[in-house]
Amino acid sequence: MTGSTATATQPPKINHIGVDDVFLSLREGWSDFTRAPIIGLFFGGFYAVGGLIILAALNYFDQTWMIFPVAIGFPLIGPFVAAGLYETSRRLSAGEPIIWKEILSVVFSQREREMGWMAFVVLFIFWIWMYQIRLLTALFLGSQSMSSIEAFTDVITSTSDGLAYLATGTIVGGVLALVLFSTTVISMPLLMERSYDFVTALVTSIRAVITNLVPMLTFGFIVTVLAFIALVPFFLGLLIVLPVLGHATWHLYKKVIS
Repeated sequence: MTGSTATATQPPKINHIGVDDVFLSLREGWSDFTRAPIIGLFFGGFYAVGGLIILAALNYFDQTWMIFPVAIGFPLIGPFVAAGLYETSRRLSAGEPIIWKEILSVVFSQREREMGWMAFVVLFIFWIWMYQIRLLTALFLGSQSMSSIEAFTDVITSTSDGLAYLATGTIVGGVLALVLFSTTVISMPLLMERSYDFVTALVTSIRAVITNLVPMLTFGFIVTVLAFIALVPFFLGLLIVLPVLGHATWHLYKKVIS
């Protein structure tokens, strides 16, 4: 892992990028995945299995109506597993060997570095997401019967209350997703590579998004679409989508930050 042990004092320089840089980063992310597929499948599998366990638990405790909100919110905590993917991409770009022990060491070391503070940001936003879903469910669907996934789907797609619930939840969820994306897309790889404090990294990430609004929102839209697609086959799509996006985020970060 690069970067000095002392906290950096000068803020990083933010470069201007274009939409073509976004698609180039995605191609580079795919290239890194094909060059180190076992590592990608390992980290992607971590989330795929975790998602299946959560779905099984919700079904066991008869909370099937929560499956959709949890499935949508679950990938929000993906950036932490992505630390291993960032390190893999860094090593591939630098021509360094891919050594499992060292990559996992980088992942585990993040809990002792500034990235650990970002856990509070991500998990807080995830908590808000789950809380507002419960609140909206009580407001719009409190009297509806939702004993199964099929019943829940029928309620939200065929009733006026359900459609209002779906529209409001989409707007609120979109705002939360934008906040989370803006605060983490650059800060996570920055904190892994360099010794900045998490507040500086967070502010830098937001500034980078504002400076490159169209390209960054394009990347965020692509991430959202691919994440939804990955969730459809019982989270199995995360086996490929999550590592590719993790690698792509690293390459985008390297284009944005000097």
